[in-house]
Amino acid sequence: MNKSERLNDELLFLNNKSSFNLKDLIDRYFISKRTAIRDIQALESLGMPIYSKNGRNGHYEILKNRLLSPILFTLDEVFAIYFSMLTLKAYETTPFHLDIDKLKQKFGRCLSSDQKFRLDRMESVFTFGVIQHNNYCNFLKDILQFALEGKVCKILYKKDASTKEYYVQFFKISSFFGQWYTSGYDFKRENIRIFRCDKIQGVKESSEYSSKPIVFIENLVEKVYNTSTSTEFEVEITLKGVDLFYKENYPSMKIYFENEKYIMRGTYNENEEDFISQYIIGFGNNILSLKPDKLKELVLKKLKDRMVYVQSI
Repeated sequence: MNKSERLNDELLFLNNKSSFNLKDLIDRYFISKRTAIRDIQALESLGMPIYSKNGRNGHYEILKNRLLSPILFTLDEVFAIYFSMLTLKAYETTPFHLDIDKLKQKFGRCLSSDQKFRLDRMESVFTFGVIQHNNYCNFLKDILQFALEGKVCKILYKKDASTKEYYVQFFKISSFFGQWYTSGYDFKRENIRIFRCDKIQGVKESSEYSSKPIVFIENLVEKVYNTSTSTEFEVEITLKGVDLFYKENYPSMKIYFENEKYIMRGTYNENEEDFISQYIIGFGNNILSLKPDKLKELVLKKLKDRMVYVQSI
């Protein structure tokens, strides 16, 4: 087995391990200690996140975001992945440690000079319209990890001028209007709650409550948006308003075309009043009618609060 074949096999061998010793490579590939050390250095240069642990039981460990097994992509698939990643440049925070330039360098090593030219040319021609994400979210990666593992956690949440404690089980992360939001099951209220990620001041695992099965949470979400305590709304919008809807909308709402009119219908809950009124305001003069009156009053109050604020500055 030559060096390139051995390195490729070592990638696959170590891919599902969290730690290993030099002896593991020496015994498996019948190589010397010096050769094993050189191989580890070569694997690091290929991008495998290896670090050494010193001491009596010294060994090597591999970070959780280790390399995947080799995957073959077509050129169009490479371009699709790269340009999808470019959209993350507008985010102040992402749940991934991602370096766009390093990603491009890795793709570049696999492309011919003509293909590299095409990638560079496409990047200069192709632009994205994205909403800038300016608020930094200190615990976005932690939130994602808790959501994936289905664990219960205690969070400190900044609300107005105070900080409150919540015991939650996160199950969804989404991005709207330049903000990261996360949905979680609130154990004290026994209901679903939406949190703005940049307002979360602390996150740690908790044994105060037992985690809920994902089926339980999914059924509760469906129940929340179909319960009698939810408020139904109906908004007639212009054609331009339809375009705004498709740019930003939520699972609890849909758009219909009836009698030559565009109607947006949906539901919202009591703890979403601020959120839905803010969303409706975003349509501006593209709103032709708005029901119920309760929602209209929420929108008017928010607009008056804004006017008072503007007059005060």
